[in-house]
Amino acid sequence: MMNVNVRGTYLTSKACIPYLKKSKVAHILNLSPPLNLNPLWFKQHCAYTIAKYGMSMCVLGMAEEFKGEIAVNALWPKTAIHTAAMTMLGGLDIESHCRKVDIMADAAYSIFKKPKSFTGNFIIDENILKEEGIKNFDVYAVKQGYSLMPDLFLDEYLDQATKKPESHGAVPELKGKKPQPPAEPRSGAVEETFRIVKDSLSDDIVKATQAVFQFELSGEDGGTWFLDLKSKSGNVGYGEPSDQADVVMSMSTDDFVKMFSGKLKPTMAFMSGKLKIKGNMALAMKLEKLMNQLQAKL
Repeated sequence: MMNVNVRGTYLTSKACIPYLKKSKVAHILNLSPPLNLNPLWFKQHCAYTIAKYGMSMCVLGMAEEFKGEIAVNALWPKTAIHTAAMTMLGGLDIESHCRKVDIMADAAYSIFKKPKSFTGNFIIDENILKEEGIKNFDVYAVKQGYSLMPDLFLDEYLDQATKKPESHGAVPELKGKKPQPPAEPRSGAVEETFRIVKDSLSDDIVKATQAVFQFELSGEDGGTWFLDLKSKSGNVGYGEPSDQADVVMSMSTDDFVKMFSGKLKPTMAFMSGKLKIKGNMALAMKLEKLMNQLQAKL
């Protein structure tokens, strides 16, 4: 990531600058986000954030260094764009919540039409196209009628649920005793979700997955649950699995139910901090594919 994003951007610019200086309409356009120091965008993917922000810092530095000679700007999408990377992260169904690459191409063309004095800007694709008079953005959707997944690094598009609630009064902390989980889970949406999952298990699913998942859920019906897709015909239950978990997922019970029913994409839950994952990420992605198969029943 560092070689392609930061080093690649810097060295490519360095190699091209002597030729760009001879042009009357010279532009450098980096596909990188506005510099946003919200810790949310660092904790889940620190290396990626550093790599992309390095590109953005090239925009800041080069725009000032070559002012009047070369326009240097950054372009970033408001929503997820359907690429091979998105398919790898979110599976084949993720495309329904993405826009086509066409919107980035049109936004880039709008930037390249501007004079060299237009420099040092961090531009969002939809915003500049609105300035161009475009009103219908449905044409850019891969599949019209589906909700769009917001892209990274843009606080204004974050779901309000990801923000920490304000504290309206001090709550005394009870030290010395740790809260004990209930001996048995209460009936509710979580238990019903696991029941449906269990009824849907098959030898083929277990054979294709070969992983044990542990869920640490907070909220009503929370606690520790497991999904064993490694032994025999598979199993689910309350408590820790008999074998060590390959993947441990931590989230609220509400988000868990939304995730399994298709109302919350696991990729977006992870990127926004609603879902924390420890263990084998490749196996975690296998679980997402299983969720897609189960959504019709949930």
